[in-house]
Amino acid sequence: MDVHVPRTVPITYEMVAKAYQTVKQGGKASGIDHESWQDFALKGVEKQLYVIWNRLASGSYHPQAVREVEIPKKDGKFRKLGIPTIRDRIAQEVIKTYMEQRIDRHFHENSYGYRPMKSSHEAVEQVSKNCIESDWVVDLDISNFFGELDHSLLQKAVEAMITEKWVMMYVDRWLKAKIQRADGTQYSTEGKGTPQGGVISPLLANLYLHFSLDEWLRQNYPTVKFVRYADDIVLNCKSEAEAEAVLTAIKQRLSEVKLRLNEAKSKIVYCKDYRRKGNHKQVQFGFLGFSFQPRAVQSRLQPGTSFTGFTAEISVENQKKIRDTVRTSVNWCDTTMELADIAVSLNSKLRGWINYFGLRGKRHLRNTMIYVDVRLLKWLQRKHAQGLRAALRHLAAIQKAQPKLFYHWEKGYCSNVKEMTRAV
Repeated sequence: MDVHVPRTVPITYEMVAKAYQTVKQGGKASGIDHESWQDFALKGVEKQLYVIWNRLASGSYHPQAVREVEIPKKDGKFRKLGIPTIRDRIAQEVIKTYMEQRIDRHFHENSYGYRPMKSSHEAVEQVSKNCIESDWVVDLDISNFFGELDHSLLQKAVEAMITEKWVMMYVDRWLKAKIQRADGTQYSTEGKGTPQGGVISPLLANLYLHFSLDEWLRQNYPTVKFVRYADDIVLNCKSEAEAEAVLTAIKQRLSEVKLRLNEAKSKIVYCKDYRRKGNHKQVQFGFLGFSFQPRAVQSRLQPGTSFTGFTAEISVENQKKIRDTVRTSVNWCDTTMELADIAVSLNSKLRGWINYFGLRGKRHLRNTMIYVDVRLLKWLQRKHAQGLRAALRHLAAIQKAQPKLFYHWEKGYCSNVKEMTRAV
């Protein structure tokens, strides 16, 4: 992409300094230069930021290659993440913020991912409301979205929102940045993809799907409700026939914008509850770590009775992830530790899980938290050479004396003797 860029770009040092403070709160992984935040600081933060600003403002900033990291997925395959250098992350944050301030207001109200004043909790809440009102769901999955979005179409989307050519220039440079494998070899992106892990990638993804899907749905299926969080998309339809027609049309639409529907993972789901009693195979879907499915719900109007509701709670996959993390985050065989040491290791994680998954239903989350107490129970048995009954009494006494020692105790997820005995 060859564009004429003015000799000076309207980027200030303050914009770069603010970007540094924002990006520093994020990931600690280093790029291809292996420079850490500590290394960056040792070279003089103000001096380094001045260099970044000077190059950005003059139009002479060129990104380095992006370090490729492969993350295993539950199906045995790998998700490729791209880790830019610290300097590239700061520079991307500057441009991302500049773009975001000008285009975010044009995005659809039900696009929630990686946007100011929007959250995953709001997205889950909106899906829940839509499932009350509509009988059918299209659970949409796009194959390798971040790896396949087309650069030429993305550049057209940027041009439709941003008129400044210097912005286009920097977006183009990041899109064309080479990717470096673990063995040190580098390869070109060949006109498609934006690295998951790049600071600017979520904004570019939202921009691409705004035109490719959100606007298309608004114009062609105005009565179909949808919620999108980056490339996680749920659509609600009034009938099975409408859901099938929408899914077929979306498959064609994705082909037109050089994306592919993941047919193995995309599905049509019946929101079965006490009002909807049809017999259909698919009655469950996942969204942002929650599983939406029929469940027994306690009646508020008639205490002691229940009815079938189509509700969201923590998914089975995330329950397992939590148990695996609890098991591996602490050396449970080390009896020289104190209970406070275990609390320090787990509390930040417990806080994150409870504050997120506690939003929608607490029954399955509570069952997962019982696993923490069972681990503590078995550790007490080893440490004090106690039998099960003695350890149960010991843990119950600690819970009573120090109810805020563990975050899940403080928030009412403290297991009782009966629950722990059953779980052991």
